[in-house]
Amino acid sequence: MFKKFTREDVHTRTNVKSSIQRGLKTKFTSQFEKFEEVIDDVIPKKSQVEILKCEDKIQLYIADGETVFFQQFDELIPSLKLVHKYPDAFPKVRVDRGAIKFVLSGANVMCPGLTSAGGELPEAPGYPEGTIVTIYAEGKEHALAVGKLMMSTEDIKSKNKGICIESCTYLGDGLWNFHAD
Repeated sequence: MFKKFTREDVHTRTNVKSSIQRGLKTKFTSQFEKFEEVIDDVIPKKSQVEILKCEDKIQLYIADGETVFFQQFDELIPSLKLVHKYPDAFPKVRVDRGAIKFVLSGANVMCPGLTSAGGELPEAPGYPEGTIVTIYAEGKEHALAVGKLMMSTEDIKSKNKGICIESCTYLGDGLWNFHAD
């Protein structure tokens, strides 16, 4: 999604009204319940949130000069920098060592990368299809990507074949290197 993202991909930049800002905070915390405790640290009540409308109907939400989350169509997705600040606020999965180089090049995650010896999925009932998850690597402390589950974690374990996570953003992509100033 952000493989070749640059400043030229930004079309408009506008301030978000405080009423819309409250709605965004509510929507984000309903998507990620654990994030409710820290949402006021990320987007303080008196801060100004900006929206950057970009190519491919992507919208970036900037708070205090930093990309907090982005949206393509209806779903709010946290930026990787936000995930690094609040790692316990988001659903997690872990890929094995063999998948690291592929994920860092923007590839989608395949089922065997999560079900092999170094991979890790949550215990049942797990996460449903469509859940936004943070992707960690075997032996690493910080997340290397954020993606969307293409099948439930139970289906990933049972099928163990095909693409299971669509990559949204990853370390070193255009969003990671983007500065809103």
